[in-house]
Amino acid sequence: MFDKCKFSLLIAFHIAFKISARKKGMSSEELSKEFEQRQMTCWAFKWKLQQAMQSSGHYPLKGEVHVDEFYTGGKEEGGKRGRGKGNKRLVVVALEVVKGGYGRSYAALINDASCASFKPFFEKHIDKDADVVTDEWTGYIPLKSTYRKLKQIPSNNGKSFPELNIHIMNIKSWLRGIHHHCSEERLQGYLDEYHFRFNRRNKMESIFDILIQRMVQNNPKRLNDKHNISAT
Repeated sequence: MFDKCKFSLLIAFHIAFKISARKKGMSSEELSKEFEQRQMTCWAFKWKLQQAMQSSGHYPLKGEVHVDEFYTGGKEEGGKRGRGKGNKRLVVVALEVVKGGYGRSYAALINDASCASFKPFFEKHIDKDADVVTDEWTGYIPLKSTYRKLKQIPSNNGKSFPELNIHIMNIKSWLRGIHHHCSEERLQGYLDEYHFRFNRRNKMESIFDILIQRMVQNNPKRLNDKHNISAT
């Protein structure tokens, strides 16, 4: 994935380190200023990094797993609530809840809050023996045939899922504060970047090595290539 890099490998390694090891990463504008490169050049390379940060799907969430959806992109017109996303982008997120805090987490951009949209995310990221907890939305009901421990409880305006709500607020704050805006086409890359760091927050001494290994092992992808990369 370093193929046809527009700058030296030394700068490429520096950028990879900044994106992986810094708590909040860096925007392409910040990278442009620090490394004196064109903003679009930095953005294109960061997009490659995000593809390498994509989950392999080899380590599904286990134990107690809370699942919900959230929107990005501002308020609904007229303060509209519910699962109709309007012009906003809908994301499903799952979080391991462990004694004293959080475990791992994954998130994915979805078309709607239907079982058909939830199912691929569940199959890739949640162990079938996990104690899954969701709110009472009907889209989760068909999943009980596969996830037999799935339990639905009243959301109570989010109070039933305090850990997950904090996690969602942190994702939203990061997107607004660091990147200000990201298109629907590239949103999944930002979700992958966030959770690549989040899931390795206790192993930061090796996170840069993991990213470089993935960059070397994966095939190079161009900006016009819409196929996903399967991280190793």
